[in-house]
Amino acid sequence: MSAPYTIIEGRMEAANLSFAILAARFNDFIVDRLISGAVDYLVRHGADPSRITVIRTYGAFEMPLVCQKLAASGSYNAIVALGAVIRGATPHFDFVANEATKGLAQVQLATGIPVGFGLLTTDTLDQAIERAGSKAGNKGAEAAAAALETARVLEQLQYG
Repeated sequence: MSAPYTIIEGRMEAANLSFAILAARFNDFIVDRLISGAVDYLVRHGADPSRITVIRTYGAFEMPLVCQKLAASGSYNAIVALGAVIRGATPHFDFVANEATKGLAQVQLATGIPVGFGLLTTDTLDQAIERAGSKAGNKGAEAAAAALETARVLEQLQYG
């Protein structure tokens, strides 16, 4: 029985799309796992590996500027932003996490290019490890899924 209303949802099919994976080098032992999860997800859903580009920044604070340039380039259908900000003994965590989050959100609103949000903001190293492929799954894969689905939804809204 079909619904009496229209449903628009993204196909989880990555073929013929180009992806940028923007990843911070800071806490790279965590971020490398997120990258692996994102790439694996995209390839398993049909992405051509030659259409996936990984771009590294020093840390999370630098990500919004690079993300903006990537989005404005017109080369990518979606961006997957990956990083790990782990709370320390100073308020530095709050400033970096807040500004990186706001900046990445602003990029997608200003450009219309989806940004899958895979910036871990955790209290402990153990929490980050859990979210990079153990107990809590791989947040890199989840960010890739969000970017892919959003790109496909936008496609339908534009051409539907």
